[in-house]
Amino acid sequence: MKNRSFDFSEPLMGWHETLAVNAEGLVGPKGEMDVRGEKPLNATNPHYLRVRAYEPGYSFYNTGFRGMGVQSGAEYRFPAYVRSMGPKSIRATVTDAAGKVLASGKLEGFTGQWQRYETVLRAEATDDHAQLNLILDDKGELDLDMVSLFPVDTWKGPPNGLRKDLVQLLYDMHPGFIRFPGGCIVEGRQLLTRYRWKTTVGDIAKRQTIINRWNDEFDQRPAPDYFQSFGLGFYEYFQLAEDIGARPLPILNCGMACQFNSSETAHMEDLHEYIQDTRRGLDEALWRPWSQRRDPGEPKFAERKHSEAVGRTPKSLRHTGKANGREDSPKRGRGFP
Repeated sequence: MKNRSFDFSEPLMGWHETLAVNAEGLVGPKGEMDVRGEKPLNATNPHYLRVRAYEPGYSFYNTGFRGMGVQSGAEYRFPAYVRSMGPKSIRATVTDAAGKVLASGKLEGFTGQWQRYETVLRAEATDDHAQLNLILDDKGELDLDMVSLFPVDTWKGPPNGLRKDLVQLLYDMHPGFIRFPGGCIVEGRQLLTRYRWKTTVGDIAKRQTIINRWNDEFDQRPAPDYFQSFGLGFYEYFQLAEDIGARPLPILNCGMACQFNSSETAHMEDLHEYIQDTRRGLDEALWRPWSQRRDPGEPKFAERKHSEAVGRTPKSLRHTGKANGREDSPKRGRGFP
């Protein structure tokens, strides 16, 4: 789903009204939609979609990223947070480019408070460029947030887990380690948009969307829809490493933004925050048994064997990173050398 929480720079990017055509030409929509910020789902998910249906049948859709791929016989979870001021249901269909319905379902039983609803859609055919359509069969207003469409059958089965085909390719390579989430992505163009591991764990609906480091990096190849929603966060990366038998190699920011963009560095008096984030992350990764950590709602993760890297290779010596690997290290004291 593109822009599932309506927090892109262009809040309606990825979302479009369905326009009908008759003998006289285009028929105007039966309602309207806009992005709001009053009384949001939560503080870190500050925007949502307000939908107004002036008559039954108002419809809008999302095509994902160059289309949504669905497989015949496969099931897909369709969840959303909804707050209604009238309509009691939303009908969902997955269609191909010709408008043929490939799957359908309904969310219903809405109230005037934010609640999460979910149903499962089963595809009757395969299509690489499908779209999700949402239809209001009642007049009135409702609010939507965190709209998703996700395969039920994931790697090792967890809801909203990883794609089986992609993880299988990684597993078959027998990697010794997985480095995540990357290098430049950790730095960000500015420190304000750096990768912070603590904001990528816990309740997915509370993981704040930020712009991706590569969104506007290249003039000849703009990617205005490239954002980070953190459905794949530090917890999922650690889980992936264990699932395929690889060591996790987490990368953490040491107070330095991309040197090829802003070259921003944290003031010395602000480095304590970076040090504490690193200490907490590495301590919890080392000492909390992973067998007890299969719930992404608890923002702690663990791994018995690990490699670790702090910072990045700097272009200058203003900030210097440190990298090392270890196995079954002895327990450390409260501070670091």
